[in-house]
Amino acid sequence: MGEFVNLTVADGVGTIRLDRPKMNALNVQVQDEIRAAALEATASDEVRAVVVYGGEKVFAAGADIKEMADMSYADMVRRSGPLQASLSAVAAIPKPTVAAITGYALGGGCELALCADYRIAADDAKLGQPEILLGIIPGAGGTQRLSRLIGPSKAKDLIYTGRFVDAEESLRIGLVDQVVPSAEVYSAAVAWAAQFSRGAALALRAAKESIDAGLGVDLHTGLEIERQQFAALFATEDRAIGMKSFVENGPGKAEFKGI
Repeated sequence: MGEFVNLTVADGVGTIRLDRPKMNALNVQVQDEIRAAALEATASDEVRAVVVYGGEKVFAAGADIKEMADMSYADMVRRSGPLQASLSAVAAIPKPTVAAITGYALGGGCELALCADYRIAADDAKLGQPEILLGIIPGAGGTQRLSRLIGPSKAKDLIYTGRFVDAEESLRIGLVDQVVPSAEVYSAAVAWAAQFSRGAALALRAAKESIDAGLGVDLHTGLEIERQQFAALFATEDRAIGMKSFVENGPGKAEFKGI
């Protein structure tokens, strides 16, 4: 358990909770603790889905600029790799993940939200990549994940201007997937994640890996990735359970074991 980031688990749902007052600024320590929590969630069989949450008031308002302001080019050459790796560890969790966004998700906070499979935002949330206003660009995946999610034109608008995007616009452009009242963000995220707490874990993993890997290759290669993942699932016990249950009881009634 870290000082500012920890993983808790209840009923198969793990919560990676950021808690660095006041704004969950992502300093080096927080970055490293995010990576550790993500690796723990990946390794734990108890965790079947993951919520990333910054608390009731703020998701994460970006990097710790006071810490970053004194870094030289040489410092950032050394640090930029671990910075990206910390958030990429969240993206690489081989289980369904959801970001529960309250308050601000800016800069590195927005990049952290982009690492989740699904994003639920408060109706008063603000998202954005304002790095350009500091004379830099997003450095933890923003130029890549944002453009893949909402398209290059919309991503360029947000990154070039550095403007904040409210919940309504975020939903309209596909930056978030669901908007709820602020008080309901965490419960809505847990409810989304809980759908998978007794799901076919290896099939969910295969689906996520197929989609994510396929986004970076041509269609022919993506179809081959899918074919291999599809065929491999016929070696799992859950596949046998699911098909037997479907034949005998209809869809949606299988009791999977996660193996």
